[in-house]
Parts: sequence; C-alpha cells; structure tokens
Amino acid sequence: MDIIQLLPDHIANQIAAGEVIQRPSSAVKELLENALDSGATIIKLFVKDAGKTLIQVVDNGCGMSETDAKMSFERHATSKIRKADDLFNIKTMGFRGEAMASMAAIAHVEVCTKLTNEELGTKIIIEGSEIKNQEGCVCANGTSVKIKNLFFNVPARRNFLKSDKVESKHIIEQFTRIALANSEIVWSLYIDDMEYFRLEKSNFRQRIVNIIGTKTNEKLVPVEEETNLVKISGFVSKPEFSKRTRGEQYFFVNGRFIKNYYLNHAISKAFTDLIADGYHPSYFLNLKIDPKQIDINIHPTKTEIKFEDEKAIYAILRSAVKRSLGKYNIAPTLDFNTEPAFEIPAGINTNVISEPKIKVNTNYNPFETEEKEIHHHNIPDLIEENETNFTQQKIDIEGENNFDCFQIDNNFIVSNSKYGLIIIDQQRAHQRILFEHFCNNSKQNMNSQQLIFPEKLKLNKIEIQEITEMENELIDVGFQLNISSEKIEVTSMPSEFINSNIQNIFEEILSDNEIEKEDINQKIKSKIHLSLSRIISIKNGQKLTSEEMNAIVKELFNCETPSVNPTGLTTYFNVEKKEIEKRFKR
Repeated sequence: MDIIQLLPDHIANQIAAGEVIQRPSSAVKELLENALDSGATIIKLFVKDAGKTLIQVVDNGCGMSETDAKMSFERHATSKIRKADDLFNIKTMGFRGEAMASMAAIAHVEVCTKLTNEELGTKIIIEGSEIKNQEGCVCANGTSVKIKNLFFNVPARRNFLKSDKVESKHIIEQFTRIALANSEIVWSLYIDDMEYFRLEKSNFRQRIVNIIGTKTNEKLVPVEEETNLVKISGFVSKPEFSKRTRGEQYFFVNGRFIKNYYLNHAISKAFTDLIADGYHPSYFLNLKIDPKQIDINIHPTKTEIKFEDEKAIYAILRSAVKRSLGKYNIAPTLDFNTEPAFEIPAGINTNVISEPKIKVNTNYNPFETEEKEIHHHNIPDLIEENETNFTQQKIDIEGENNFDCFQIDNNFIVSNSKYGLIIIDQQRAHQRILFEHFCNNSKQNMNSQQLIFPEKLKLNKIEIQEITEMENELIDVGFQLNISSEKIEVTSMPSEFINSNIQNIFEEILSDNEIEKEDINQKIKSKIHLSLSRIISIKNGQKLTSEEMNAIVKELFNCETPSVNPTGLTTYFNVEKKEIEKRFKR
C-alpha cells in the first residue's frame, strides 16, 4: 500500500511560514524589504497590538499589475531570479518568493496596489492561502499590504509569542536595522496610532543620530577603507562611550543587516586595551562587496552571510577600525621624536661602573630542622567539588553567632560547620543575600534617597521606551524618574545604591531584557532585583574583615535558597569531616 503523497499547498505554505515568519517582526522585515525592492522613496509602517492584530506597510514604489499581484502569493514566485547563476549576483533584498505565500497561509492579508501609469489599482483579500476577493480599486501609486490576525489558524504558534512589550521591541529593532541601512528613504513608524519614528532623507551619520539619539554625534569616529576585496564605511563609538549592552552594533553588507560573530570579534580586537572588560563598543559599519563573493542564501531570514574570504575581511576590518581610532587620537600612539622613554642620555666618562656583588648568608643551613615558619605553598587541593553533593548538605548554624572564617585569594570564605568545612564564593553569596532582600521588600516601597542634582541617563530612543515601560517597577524598588520622549533623569534612587554608577545600573537592567507573557510585572521586578544585586554585591578579589565574613555566612544560610546565586550558580560546598580524615589515612 502506497503511503507517500504530496502535501496540499496550504499545508506546505504553513510549514514554510514556520521558517520565514517566526514572529510579527519577521513579517515586518519581509514587507519592508519588498517595499525597498519596489524602488519606494517613502515607506510607512503601521503596527497594532505588537503586530498580532495589524501590520501594514505602505510605499510609493512601482506597484504591481493585476496578474503580478495575484502571482506574488504563489510559492517561489519571484521577479528577481531567472536562472541558477542569478543566485550568485543578488542585489535585491528579497528573492526567494516565499514571504508573501507564507504570510497568506497564516494570516488575513489585504493588498492594494497600482502601477504608476494605470488609472485603477488591484485589491486582493486572502485568508489562509485562499483568495476571497479580487477586484479593481482606486488607490495611490505603489502598494499597501495589511497583515491582520497573524497566526489566526496556527494557535500553537500564537501562544508561543512573547508579551506585547517584547514583540514591539523586536519590531522596532527590525525597523531600525532597515532604516539605518537606507538613509536616502523617508521612513515612518506608527505603533498603536502613535508616531514612534519620523525619519527624513539624510546622510548615514544623521540617520544614526536621528534613530539612536541626539547625543550620539559626539561619540562617532568615522571609518573609511577601500580595497579590491571590500569597501568599508561607517562609524564606531569612542572607547569612553562603550556600553555594557551590545544593542548598538550593526553590520550592513550591500545594504543588508547581518549578524556575524567572527567580524564582531575583529571590532573587539581593534578596541583591545581601550575599553574595560564587560563593555562593548558601538559600531555602524557598511561593507560593500562583490555579490559573487558572498552567499546570502544560507538561512531563511537572510541575516547570516557566507564570505568567500572571511579571514581577509576580518584583517581589513580590524586594521581599518584601529587606524581610525589612531587617526582621530582615540588610541594611544608613540611619537618617537618626543617619547621620553626613548630619550637615552649620553654616557658620562667620569662614571665608574662597579662590579656587581652577590650577597651570601653564611649562617644559612638548609638541613636545619628547627621549625620557624611554616609555609603552605605546595599543599595539594584537598577538595574536589564533584565529590561532595552540596545540594544535599544541611548546614547547621543554629546557636552560632560567630564563625572562625578566613579568605582564600580574597575570593572564597572558609568557615567551620557542624559537618566539617564550608567554602563559600563571596560574590555569589552576597548576590543571593541582596536578591532575596530586594524580593522580600518588593511589597513595600524601599528606602529612597533624593539626589542633589538629577542625573541624565545616556540612552537611545529604544532604551528610553523600555525604561518607560518598567517605570512602575522601578518606583517600587526606590527609583524616581523624570521621563520625556528624548531623555530620562533620575531624581531619587534606593539608598543602598547611592554610591553606585547610575548609568551602569540602568544598562544592567536593560541587558537581556526579554520578559515572558505570564506575570510580566513580577518578572520585570525580578530582573531589576537581579541586576541591582549584581551591581552592588561584594566582588571577588575584595578583602573582607572578620565581621563582614561572619555577616555573609550568617545571612547566606538565613536565605530561602542559599545553595545557588540568583542565576543558578553554586554559592558554596561542604567538605565533610570524614572526607578530611580520609585524606590523612596512613
């Protein structure tokens, strides 16, 4: 009995949609790229309910004929590819012919389009790959595409979407990437009927300033390099403006945003010794390269590119950035004419060079057995962590007020216990203590201290929006903010953090800020608590007094979850007496 059969088109389209349209921002990307390929000079994006209810892109491009409008929803129907060789000379954004068919399979789609030289346009309505209506209509030149009720027939996919805040963030980021790469086009973004971006035609530098923020201009260092292999242009940030987050890092290859960790490493190497560990430079770099030397057809989202000679591009990019930092006096340089280290004084003949002498202690006896001072430099490790299951150990500290504690390498606290020894990671332990302190006090406003001078945060427009959305949660932990569309000022902050760097606190809060749908407010608070506990916790390498060590030990074991820090890393392990005795068996 034959069991293999062809899938119906609507099912095949839904499967393809799973690869191409992963979330609302994926649909935004495909529609904006189609608008670019149409030759549009004005493109507008309208979004409602984070793209779940409506995504609409309106452009003034070339438009489509009635036949082309219908054909655009067929799988692998494209105007960009005619033969296999065309795949290696792609100069347009879209070329697969899957996007429109994929969106039509999982949403209600309405298209109105008109050619410039035609009087009437075409209107097509499609639901779940089925054309419901096709007729002539009066509309402006260009194309308008509405995507309504995304994933209406794939409820499982819809349920996996994140919260509106997170999905909106992805849409804004997608819009930002495309708008940055195409500064010659007028862009508009409307979210829930509110204008979020209005970007006029400009040069690349002005476009960066318009999107990232007005203070960005002073941070930018131009990068220019042209070789037979690649032409590099754009900007990197000055080292002093590096950030704890990676949000402002953009590579564009032939006008297409890409992600490439190998090339990102080239930028990081160029900034070696210029920025602190844990900080990342911002960059906005355009790479122009022969389309025949790259392959953009290795991933459905086309954000990954394979280079023919990636190592050469790495070297050129790193050297170009390093040269720009030196050219604009950002990186340290040596002037061999004036550098004092190279000014060697002439010798003076009257100086007599004495013969070096070796001092010997004649009273030293290597065989002397008298015990004067014992050094424990070569004692082998007594403990192997995997030999003790710390999660099953119960530490008995009841009735003990003080512990005999000492530090190892200013990183670990060693204390006695009923069962033997406890070795504690001081930084992780303090993070756990602070985290539970913040959580337990979240039901009531924490102590807040007014700042004498409000501090203005250095944030871009996207980051300002994120902080605005979590304002209530920040107030709960003791912050007071003055927020406008262009800036945020901190007027009060929790008394525990009064000596901390405010900018670092908010960059930490913003990093990796993806919140799930359930219990959004609680998860935001938890994220804030985690960030704050990381920032003000005692650091490894910090010498502690006996009182401080005692306080950490006692407070750690009063926590609800003392065995791990807030991110799940081990805070301590116990070395049992029998394990110590076993090491000394004769």
